[in-house]
Amino acid sequence: MAAPVLIFVVGNESRGDDALAPLLLRRLEAWLQKEGRGADFELIEDFQLQIEHAMDLAGRQMVLFIDAGMDTPSPYAFYRAQPRGASTPFSHALTPEAVLTVYPQIYREAPPPAFILCIRGEQFELGTALSPAAASRLDSAMDFMRQLLQETEAAAWERQAQQPVTQIIH
Repeated sequence: MAAPVLIFVVGNESRGDDALAPLLLRRLEAWLQKEGRGADFELIEDFQLQIEHAMDLAGRQMVLFIDAGMDTPSPYAFYRAQPRGASTPFSHALTPEAVLTVYPQIYREAPPPAFILCIRGEQFELGTALSPAAASRLDSAMDFMRQLLQETEAAAWERQAQQPVTQIIH
């Protein structure tokens, strides 16, 4: 049986601030274990979202996608994700909204409620380290996650949500 909440992080630790989501995942994993809540959440990490990731959403009560973005408000943005429409994306790299669009094409039902946490990054060049500003934002995002994960109901997360950022760009 799948954990009720899926946390899906996207990023590449060898690309500067693109490491934000994977680094947050490691902190979350340690915190959830310490709190005895590891069974409530499944944590998945990948370099990019693909069509096949829609299958990871099956049987979930909620999904959280975490990524870094260049044009994201500082320190982060948290918002509800919505499917984009009926078209099938034909790409090897998808947005969370595109993954949500694929889900009903596979399962013939609406996807679970999904949210996005996008942490502002500044430098995404291959071989660069995490920027000092991004390290500070990582701390802020972890504080937010500790508060957010106290609840596992979509309505509670919805109250924390902001207006969507136009697009995650990095």
